Order: sequence, then C-alpha cells, then structure tokens
Amino acid sequence: MFDKFRVWHAAAPKMQNQFVVSDGLLTHQDKHKELGVVRVGGFHRCKKVVKDSLCKIGLLVSAGLICTAANAADDSLTNRQGDITPLCGTKPMIVGVSDGYGGNTWRKTGLAEVKDELSRCKNVKRVIYSNANGDPQKANSDINSMVAQGINVLIMLPDFGAVQLPAMRSAMKAGVQVVPYSAQIAGVPGRDYVVNVVGDSKQIGILWADWLGANVKKGNVVFMGGSPGAAPSQNFMDGLRAGLQKYPNLKLLNDQFVVTNWNPVDAQKAAAGLIAQYPQINAIVTDYGVTALAAAKAFEQAHLPVPAIVTIASDNELNCHYLSSRKSGAAFPYYTLDGTTTYVRFAVRQGVAAYQGTKDNESPAVLPFAYADSARGLDPKCDPGAPPDADLSSALPPEKLKAVFEQ
Repeated sequence: MFDKFRVWHAAAPKMQNQFVVSDGLLTHQDKHKELGVVRVGGFHRCKKVVKDSLCKIGLLVSAGLICTAANAADDSLTNRQGDITPLCGTKPMIVGVSDGYGGNTWRKTGLAEVKDELSRCKNVKRVIYSNANGDPQKANSDINSMVAQGINVLIMLPDFGAVQLPAMRSAMKAGVQVVPYSAQIAGVPGRDYVVNVVGDSKQIGILWADWLGANVKKGNVVFMGGSPGAAPSQNFMDGLRAGLQKYPNLKLLNDQFVVTNWNPVDAQKAAAGLIAQYPQINAIVTDYGVTALAAAKAFEQAHLPVPAIVTIASDNELNCHYLSSRKSGAAFPYYTLDGTTTYVRFAVRQGVAAYQGTKDNESPAVLPFAYADSARGLDPKCDPGAPPDADLSSALPPEKLKAVFEQ
C-alpha cells in the first residue's frame, strides 16, 4: 500500500505539523460526527522534486512489498468498504495518526478519510495528528508524544521503515493498538503492530495482465518501475510476468523494470529511450500514475500513437489528459486501479476493533478497484478545478473532498 506529485507544479500546499480534534469541535452531520481539526504546530512545504515524489510514492508503491492473500477473492477491495459501526464498541478512545511527510493532496485526503471513518464512532474523544516532515527522529518522537497523551489506537504511515519499530513496539507495550498501512514494515505482528494493511501487489500485476490479455491480446509490453532495485516495483513486475504466462502472444520486453525514480522527468526520458530501443511497443505498464502520464507524453512528443497505458494510483492530471486525448481523436487504451487513499480506512477499522475487542473480518491485503477502463467504457473523473495530484477515487463525500482541495 501507498504517495502523487508533479515536479512542474508549485510546492505542496501548506500542511500543519500537528492537529488535535477535540470534543469541543465535534458536530453532527447526517447522524455522524464531523471531527474538526485545530492546528497546534507550524507549517511545512515539500520543497524538493524527489522528496515530494517520495511523500506519496514511498507509501503507495511500497505497498507492493507484501502479498498476503492467495487470490483476489481473499483480498479487501477499496470500493467495498466495511462498516465501522459494529466495531466501535463502547470504550472511549483517543486515536493517533502519524504521518512521515504530509503536505500533499494525497496525504491530506487520507487524513480526511480517517476523520470521516471515525465520525461514525461516537466514543472517539480526540484524534491527534502528527507530521514528521521527512524527519525519522521526529516521527518516533511524535509517536512517543502521542502515547504520552493517552492514545489508544495509532494509525501510521511507516515512511521510514524499520527505524520506526522501536517506537511502535514501545507503543504496543503501553497498550496502544498500532496499525501501519500502505507500506509493509519489518516486524512481528502482535509485538510491533496489530496487523499491516497493504496492497496486494502481485495480484495487482495479475489483474494488469488479464486486462492486457483481454484487450491488447498480442504484442510487446514494457514495465516501468521506480528507483533502482525497488522491491515494490519488482513485486509488481513479478505479478505482471506471472499473469502474462497465460497470454503467449504478449511478450514482456524487459527482464528488469525500467527505472524512472517515480519522477516525471526521468520517466519521460526513459520512455523516449524505449521508443528508440524498440520499434514496436503495444502496452506500457507502470506502478504510478505520474509515470504513466510521462510515458504517454513521450509518445505524443515523438508523434507516435500512444500504446495501451496500464497503471495504478492515477490522479486528476493523468485522467484529464486521457479524456482530453480521446476528445481530440487521439484516444489510447487505458486501465487504472485506484482507491488508494482509502487504504487508511481499513487500517482504522483494524485498530478500532483491536482496541475495543470487536472483530474486523476484513483482510489486511487490499486491492484497488478499476477506476478507468477504456475497454468497458468506464471513464475516470476529471475536475479542472481540483489540484493536478488530486485523487478523485476517494471514498469521501463530494463536499468533504472539495474541502480537502481548498485547504
């Protein structure tokens, strides 16, 4: 699980370092509490291109580090959210949310998803949010601080991997139910955390292959990943390669994934190199929407038809580009899996159930849903008024998603 940026745009909007949601700010809307947010810290901007990309990609794509389900039927689906109400229990609870970077639209949407999910539990007394601004030591300090403030549940983005295990383990020893999500982290369930909620990357690769087999049917396929040696990209590629074995008329051209560093500039250069290297490319598969858009632009700049684009974690800019291309008569086959901002909802339900002693039967392995599928006439949303990196596949009601964009 799993991180969306654009280097050619301005730095991410301002994001608070720490928020507190208190009883005094609880209101009711549609019979559910609307959890308000109070800023008690300073502001932060993601300033560097690579750092900004890692703010989201480090989580979304590193969700591919684990595959806990045997098949798709065992996985949780992002467009089939469970009901937290039976899990809420009766014990008053304080929920902590720890973010390693924060600041971009994807992260802010995720925080809003947490508040929306918890609004259904009347016994939530406070939600404390911390943003480490890319500092691993601050991330651990934030966790320790929240434990000292009496949190009962900790939902966290483990941006810094094993470095965060000591703070997580300490929180668990103090009775806090810790649930990391969107990226796998080393550690022992039951000791270092309750459960790790992540995307089922190998199954995602198989879904990509099945779409290609049904719609492209024949030709050459290229997979573009992230940074050199990135295990998430390798896992996605392994799933794709396994899935393509059923389709002998589809050939995966590269043995190793094409390095893009999840950076649009590098991705477009890499795509240009592929165009020069291979006379025929029928499909490009990527593990990030930014890479997919960069690849499409490389073909357009080379005055070549854009091949089939297959990806995960699209955003507003990519989807608007796809719809605009179709309108102008330059349509390309397109398939994307989304709903990644909702991974956190699965984590929230797992954490709440663990603390309350209720039972959440959802799998911690999560599959995104088909958000756009040109073969089925399924169009993605495009909102010219929303940020380019906006994820419109969120489970938030429209008015709450709009409020995120206005922050």
